[in-house]
Amino acid sequence: MKSYLLVIFLVISVFCTSCITNRDVVYLQDKGDGSGNEQVLTELPKPYKVQVNDILSINVKALDPELVGIFNPIEGTKTSTTNGELYFSGFTVDLHGNIEFPILGKINVLGFTIAEIKTKVKNALLKDYFKETAEIFVTVKLAGLKYTVTGEVSGTGVYTLFQDRVNIIEALANAGDIAQTGDRKDVLVVRQYPNGQKIHHIDLTDIKAMQSPFYFIQPNDIILVKPLKRKALGAGQTAIQNITTIASILSVLVSTYFLTRNL
Repeated sequence: MKSYLLVIFLVISVFCTSCITNRDVVYLQDKGDGSGNEQVLTELPKPYKVQVNDILSINVKALDPELVGIFNPIEGTKTSTTNGELYFSGFTVDLHGNIEFPILGKINVLGFTIAEIKTKVKNALLKDYFKETAEIFVTVKLAGLKYTVTGEVSGTGVYTLFQDRVNIIEALANAGDIAQTGDRKDVLVVRQYPNGQKIHHIDLTDIKAMQSPFYFIQPNDIILVKPLKRKALGAGQTAIQNITTIASILSVLVSTYFLTRNL
């Protein structure tokens, strides 16, 4: 009798930690009253403020290209630029928040938005070297949006996307997406701030994640995906795997029972 009770207990235990359901893997589900969340709109991120170790791509253009050639570290004839080239020829923000710009020297950019830096560089050029009639045009961009993904994902690593705005689902998809055994309900985002790093949580299975301030990633974010508890317990991911596990347990129990009975 005790053996039967033990078997029943084991079967119940396995099914309690049973296969991974749709609720565990489907992104952006409506978890409200069931009436639909079509009115939920993505909260656009606030303009990013440049931090230490960011790399800026700054290009100065004018009607006469020769006038501004010295300000452009990357030749204008190139149609594309690799991340490695930007590392060596872009403008890295140093520990004091400055960049070293040709002729102009040090320019403090720490805590400024891209638009503010563009205005700052253009005003400095017009003040010291050009007249309004020169019609110079300044472009400033981050040299790629670099982030790190690790944990229960198909491809851990450091990635760089050449886009102004990237949401966390796009970032994870670029890394091969979260594995089936990854916890989508509690994804960690480690974000850099002027005074250090902070860990934030976001539930990617809830449509309300689109309104989270961490839905759009920022440069140097680290995305951590934890494993589901059922993986740590060794439970199967599907019903077939659970049945196989139960069959194995029963086989061991039956064998043990007959062996002990014959002793």
